[in-house]
Amino acid sequence: MRIENELKLGFKDVMIRPKRSTLKSRSQVSLERTFTFRNSQKIWTGVPIIAANMDTVGTFEMAEALAKDQIITAIHKHYTLSEWSDFLKNQEDSIYDYIALSTGISKADEEKIQQIVHAHPKINFLCIDVANGYSEYFVGFVKKMRQIFPDKTIIAGNVVTGEMVEELILAGADIIKVGIGPGSVCTTRIKTGVGYPQLSAIVECADAAHGLGGHIISDGGCKVPGDVAKAFGGGADFVMLGGMFAGHDESGGEIVEENGRKYRLFYGMSSQTAMEKHSGGVAEYRASEGKTVRVVYKGAVAETVKDILGGVRSTCTYVGASQLRELSKRTTFIRVAEQENQVFGS
Repeated sequence: MRIENELKLGFKDVMIRPKRSTLKSRSQVSLERTFTFRNSQKIWTGVPIIAANMDTVGTFEMAEALAKDQIITAIHKHYTLSEWSDFLKNQEDSIYDYIALSTGISKADEEKIQQIVHAHPKINFLCIDVANGYSEYFVGFVKKMRQIFPDKTIIAGNVVTGEMVEELILAGADIIKVGIGPGSVCTTRIKTGVGYPQLSAIVECADAAHGLGGHIISDGGCKVPGDVAKAFGGGADFVMLGGMFAGHDESGGEIVEENGRKYRLFYGMSSQTAMEKHSGGVAEYRASEGKTVRVVYKGAVAETVKDILGGVRSTCTYVGASQLRELSKRTTFIRVAEQENQVFGS
């Protein structure tokens, strides 16, 4: 047993210090980024926000809506090959820049993604997603996928420490998902005691990834547009959102009404709800590590996108960053006292 005494921070623990700026308006800020990925050598341009690969968020309908703003959707792994074919048959080729095919690491998952990619070779992003990215088997699966799909851009996670980011990049991943426990419907920290404050995880993992020419996604913990800006300010290349994209027309989740108000269910993919839906229940050897909540119905996702992007552009104007790629270089975080946390909404 050992104890690390160094302070670790989440989004609620900091604010961004404003700096002198020559920008007159947020309209002068570009949120578009261009990346060349280390292992696939593919070049991608777009707005580096990703809808999470949850069946209450990462839907085909969400992908169509977000692609209009050059935002990626990590489409959940429970769609069948025929459903993928039905979706893609009427799409422009540009959709392939803004969708990721998600998968677990079972033999059945492996067979399924090979079938889907074989049928639709223009799919570029593969998102290999597990709750615990520290297992040897997971690293081996990433290596195997790199061998099978040498030209695909591989997203892998989740982890929260620099050494594991480096191992996954060297195993063949291009983009590492960073975050254990910060999500609004994730109960991993409660059930297991395992986790890492998200902002510190971003800072440390970004440093490790960038040193090898890799990239990271901040996955989880963003409740408001200011949190998205803090994630980018901390060095995240992409920010993945679940709860902020839940509850819309394009989201999944059962619609319920109560006292004249409409809600959509939103749940973690390790929740009892998800496991009963997709696996026939919670296995005897494990505990549910997610919860189910009702999200107030928000209408079309386009308004939420406008709010998020507008918030990040405004952050950039406060620190004088005319392009999103400059934000982390111009960010100074200020630690805030605990009583300030509620005031500033994180």
